[in-house]
Amino acid sequence: MRRAIEQLLTRMLRSRLGLALVIALLVLGVVGAARLVAESDGGRSAPLGTPAGPIITREPQPHDDDGALATGPPPSPVTSPGQSAPAKVAEQFAGAWVNTDDSAAAQWREKLRPLSTEELSTKLVATDPAAVPAARITGAPVVTPRAANFVEARIPMDTGTLRLELVSVDGGWQVDAIDWERS
Repeated sequence: MRRAIEQLLTRMLRSRLGLALVIALLVLGVVGAARLVAESDGGRSAPLGTPAGPIITREPQPHDDDGALATGPPPSPVTSPGQSAPAKVAEQFAGAWVNTDDSAAAQWREKLRPLSTEELSTKLVATDPAAVPAARITGAPVVTPRAANFVEARIPMDTGTLRLELVSVDGGWQVDAIDWERS
């Protein structure tokens, strides 16, 4: 009888079912031991990922270094004496930009050239004035300084908002990029 039981156990352990049974018993043993250890602290342990104590927060102090590069407002734009301020240049550019009715494409680009950087003037060579999506300015430019030599101007138009990026070139301001936001 003993021999029959040994043969049965040997066959079972060598089969897939027997191997699965042994692995299941090992897993249950490990889980049971972990529960016993966890219960030995009186149930005071927190679930995995939960902090052991309170999280203390505070307002950042002025002397804290949080790695931010700029903490204050950007510097005011600088304009040389005798040069137009960024808002005035943006307004002049927007006026010339929407004035497409009475000029040929070359004339339209020539009106924009003194108000544009060389890079933007080069890009405008392929622009057709008929593609301008607005017909008139409906409000004053709103200028947002980004740096002492870089500002963004937003000009409301009849069909959207013209967004211009202006850069300081030799103390004067020129439009370097154009973007359109449809309303």
